[in-house]
Amino acid sequence: MVRNNRAKGRYELVEDGLTAFADYRIEGGRIVFPHTVVPAALGGRGVGTRLVKAALADAEAQGLEIVAECAFVAKVLAEGGEG
Repeated sequence: MVRNNRAKGRYELVEDGLTAFADYRIEGGRIVFPHTVVPAALGGRGVGTRLVKAALADAEAQGLEIVAECAFVAKVLAEGGEG
């Protein structure tokens, strides 16, 4: 399950005891995603995609304009975002 850790400014997904995360910052009515980290041990399992899709869906539900500085977030967004 993806959770919004507002204290750290990131969305998190814990799997097999490891945490993948997508950093964000709120700028007015925009949410900016500068960086996403998926531990190497979780690579190739779709963890990053699940994380980012959930983060994008949450941001959209809040009515925030999405700004993807992170190339991975931009890729997921281009491939259909939260859909």
